[in-house]
Amino acid sequence: MQVTAIIAAGGAGVRIGASTPKQFLDLGGKSILERSVAAFDDHPDVTELIIVLPPDSGRNPYAPPSTRHPVRIVTGGRRRQDSVANAFDAVDAAADVVLVHDAARPFVTAEVITRTIRAAAEHGAAIAAIEASDTIKRVRRTGSNKVIVETIPRDTIYLAQTPQGFRRDVLAAAVALGRSGVDATDEAALAERAGHSVHLIEGDPGNVKITTADDLHAARQRAGGRARTGRAGTGYDLHRLVDGRPLILAGVTIPSERGALGHSDADVVCHAATDAILGAAGLGDIGRHFPDSDPRWKDASSLVLLEQAASLARAAGYEVGNLDVTVILERPKIKDHVDDMRGRMAAAIGIDPSRVSIKGKTNEGVDAVGRGEAIAAHAIALIRSRSDASR
Repeated sequence: MQVTAIIAAGGAGVRIGASTPKQFLDLGGKSILERSVAAFDDHPDVTELIIVLPPDSGRNPYAPPSTRHPVRIVTGGRRRQDSVANAFDAVDAAADVVLVHDAARPFVTAEVITRTIRAAAEHGAAIAAIEASDTIKRVRRTGSNKVIVETIPRDTIYLAQTPQGFRRDVLAAAVALGRSGVDATDEAALAERAGHSVHLIEGDPGNVKITTADDLHAARQRAGGRARTGRAGTGYDLHRLVDGRPLILAGVTIPSERGALGHSDADVVCHAATDAILGAAGLGDIGRHFPDSDPRWKDASSLVLLEQAASLARAAGYEVGNLDVTVILERPKIKDHVDDMRGRMAAAIGIDPSRVSIKGKTNEGVDAVGRGEAIAAHAIALIRSRSDASR
């Protein structure tokens, strides 16, 4: 599946009270826009980025950062829907799902992006939203007076966020309706008007929109706090050893009479490391992201799983500081392969091999591992915020 992310940054952002459009303002060493772009660039399911900039973008202090994915720059229009329409014209013809995200929401997480992509692919249109927690009042305005005319049940009210996701044909219909003269505050509203059902997925209270100076102040405090925070996660994996399977550890095939049994390549080193990274970033575990019920991971290289886990952590604002793995295996010995294993894992994670440690231990003949019936691995990962790492 091909996924294009449109980052809408074509507005003037005047309500924040700065001489520079808010999307270019500093937030912990990076601009608000750069942080939003990075969240999608780091996501393993996103294949293309389109950034909408104001018409006078040549004078704006923004140059697209180095990205893993192709980036296209388009000029925004008078209204938000005009800007998104311009961006839609630049979407690759092969795109299956298109996401639209406000650049002013720089704290979007990988999990919210993932949920939006999956719901858009399944239902045609989906938006991230959070349930209202306050009592909602509808008012009638008469001059400066406001009078409550209705109390709305709050369990029916959701606060829309971005990203909003659409199958390509659904967004095409929404854009066409907007170009016909229909005004709307977002693409989901246009999709509704075009006759499509829009599904809600769970948003994130932390996925805030920066609109005012107070919002910016709070965001800078949050970014600064994140930069000072390191996190640790642990991982563990065990597989039975059977005849007729290769023994693959950290992507290296180890000469052995027996190999590990599993849905993928049963690489316990990568599996334990993947769990450690996901755990450190608070992103769940390997089974949640790469279930053995999914045929995509049948006989897959576990280095791919590790690479995607590192990408998910980056999308959440972190990078791996270092990784330490202990392999528990009675035989064969792995010491002659450790350097190769470290190099392959480091390449998948995107760090220097000096930050990866792999050690081999035996279980002294105790239990299934000690009897040579199984292999196990323990891992610990330390991660740190990307803004902190860049200093």
